Amino acid sequence: MKQTILYSVAAALLALMCCCSPAGRNRDFIRVEGTGLVDGEGNRFEIRGTNLGHWLNPEGYIFKFGNRANSAHFIDEALCQAVGEEFTDSFWRRFVENYITEEDIRYIASTGATTVRLPFHYKLLTDEPYLGMTSAEEGFRIIDRVVGWCRKAGLRIILDMHDCPDGQTGDNIDDSYGYPWLFESEEAQVKYMDIWCRIARRYADEPAILGYDLMNEPIAHYFENRDSLNRCLEPLLKRTTEAIRRYDRNHIVIYAGAQWNTRFEGVYTDFDADSNLIYSCHIYKCPPTAGSLAGFVRFRDISKRPMYMGETGENTDEWVADFRKALDDAGIGWTFWTYKRLDTTRSFVSVPLPAEWQTLVDFTGADRTTYAAIRENRPDMAVARQAMEEYLENCRFENCTKNAGYISALGLNP
Repeated sequence: MKQTILYSVAAALLALMCCCSPAGRNRDFIRVEGTGLVDGEGNRFEIRGTNLGHWLNPEGYIFKFGNRANSAHFIDEALCQAVGEEFTDSFWRRFVENYITEEDIRYIASTGATTVRLPFHYKLLTDEPYLGMTSAEEGFRIIDRVVGWCRKAGLRIILDMHDCPDGQTGDNIDDSYGYPWLFESEEAQVKYMDIWCRIARRYADEPAILGYDLMNEPIAHYFENRDSLNRCLEPLLKRTTEAIRRYDRNHIVIYAGAQWNTRFEGVYTDFDADSNLIYSCHIYKCPPTAGSLAGFVRFRDISKRPMYMGETGENTDEWVADFRKALDDAGIGWTFWTYKRLDTTRSFVSVPLPAEWQTLVDFTGADRTTYAAIRENRPDMAVARQAMEEYLENCRFENCTKNAGYISALGLNP
């Protein structure tokens, strides 16, 4: 009798351990099955949603700035020249607090979206100064918070390293110095993999996270040596995946196509590099038809892996509706770019334009190549600061305008 009781207790403890262990919680994670995704119950999961672009990787055009302030460090430099470093750091800290809040996440979920993609700069998770912050823990707390909001709202979230150490694209998209130095620097690659390992350790047991988009839009098409750079892409992503799997075997890993997420054939050959692997394509300014997806569909059929449209859009409601339907018909999940923008109808919600915003637009586009030019072109500081203060209020969800036509074009409910 005593032995029977002991066996019963041991069995109960084992069952409890299985339920509480990471492996026992696998039913909560989205996973790859064939060329699709399923949830823990084996039901098909459709990626349908948007990007939280600009929030943790500011882009100049979303501020309506020109090419002289088109990436995070160029924007920061221009704002420091206009209003001073202390005010600019304060602006960034409040921008992070205001631009995306739990209200935004609840609203996205209310439309029927299933997924958000979170682009972030690698500096957010280091001790390098970024967005007015100076520690990795501050950055992780921000991600903790938005992951928690998504969990409560029933959304899945994709973590997207949009800007990698030393740059993976070689343009403003990755806030780099004009070349994808990542592929030529072992030191930068070690830093890159270390950040992903820290992410994996922290979030290994978090089912609200759908997966890790390891690298956004690698290797722009401009470079004559792009073919040799392309040959570095798969080996680096495989090394990174192997490092991640030491800590996290639950989450999907996402590999991007070369040349702005468009080129896969000849770049990727090991389709079994990981059992939970999908590929991500991006495309803009194309006919909104099945023909524009033919190459991606072909690669999906060759690789027998899911294909996911991480970014597209930036177009009329009619175009968005047609292309969304083409994606749905092709069985390709999507997160359109992007959720929130300044003074536009081409996003879920629009930020009202501050009254004196043109003052900052003009200055960021002016000649600032010498100190004399900065002094000559600097706007009235009080006017510039007021425009920035107004932006911080306008970008809050309750002050934004919902673009019902755009949301409806996505087949969602505004």
